[in-house]
Amino acid sequence: MEKFSFDLQARDGSARTGVISTPRGDIRTPAFMPVGTAATVKAMMPESVVATGADILLGNTYHLMLRPTAERIDRLGGLHKFMNWDKPILTDSGGFQVMSLADLRKLTEKGVTFKSHIDGSKHELTPERSMEIQKLLGSDIVMCFDECPALPADRDRIAESMRLSMRWAARSRDAFGDRPGHALFGIQQGGLEQDFREESAKALIDVGFDGYAVGGLAVGEGQEAMFGCLDFATDMLPVDRPRYLMGVGKPDDIVGAVARGIDMMDCVLPSRSGRTGQVFTRHGVVNIKNARHADDPRPLDEDCTCPACSNYSRAYLHHVFRSQEMISGMLLTWHNLHYFQEIMAGMRGAIAAGTFDTWQADFHAQRAQGDIEPL
Repeated sequence: MEKFSFDLQARDGSARTGVISTPRGDIRTPAFMPVGTAATVKAMMPESVVATGADILLGNTYHLMLRPTAERIDRLGGLHKFMNWDKPILTDSGGFQVMSLADLRKLTEKGVTFKSHIDGSKHELTPERSMEIQKLLGSDIVMCFDECPALPADRDRIAESMRLSMRWAARSRDAFGDRPGHALFGIQQGGLEQDFREESAKALIDVGFDGYAVGGLAVGEGQEAMFGCLDFATDMLPVDRPRYLMGVGKPDDIVGAVARGIDMMDCVLPSRSGRTGQVFTRHGVVNIKNARHADDPRPLDEDCTCPACSNYSRAYLHHVFRSQEMISGMLLTWHNLHYFQEIMAGMRGAIAAGTFDTWQADFHAQRAQGDIEPL
């Protein structure tokens, strides 16, 4: 079977572009991964997600283990077949959702016991169980099981959490075993503390992973603090492996992360915002619910080639959102995902050409202009 590999093709400053190769296809980096929490990117057909330019999706271990269960998905042929997606899938470990969603959770050295937010049933998630679930799902990139404390937190709490996550990372590696064609990523923790990030990176490198994530950011610390951490945290990770920033983010977060050496990102923002009428464009954010759009025959973005911009007016999109029609979430989600993938393609081209600084300045200048004037 073809192995998992990463080919770093060009650099411009700290920004990188390359290709992650998997048996299910190549992932062009920098890559944005749409989030398919419950085996679907909400409001999108799989072929529509492909049409936006996505090479890989993210699936959610916590949600899928509870419903419909990993065992059922395995019996039905695995997650790719189940959701009709033949490209790569990355699954998170479930750790973040246990901490943020589950009721009555109890954390021990072994793992976490918790009650489902759906029906109150009791479950245990350990590094070994997380690896088992992700194997049953059949994901191409597996994340090791970790604990992620919300920020701000004091240094003692951050240190305790990081060291527990490093012990869990070693157990995840052991439980993952030898799975040709599949990859296991370690997750760097340590809050905003440089010494803890360094300790975490060294522990992960000692274990050895196919890729490395920067975890524990985008959890309330703000963009300035996140970028400050990335300025040192990213360079602690191996140059020849993919670097994944988890749970990020807004367009300017993504561009700033790539400028600091990040290769992969994921976020629910483009799909969640699409369902609530918030639209990302090259000229900033548009709230389609606003009355100013009610009589506007112009597209959201005249330079965008997505179906929402090519075939529908702002007036129509305003109407179907106000009328709570399902097509509203479908069209606005498609547009947002298209725009996010357009950003990624633009950055890949600029890094390869050695013009990333110019591209980045143009990106920020366009967004600073704001939306077009009302009619």
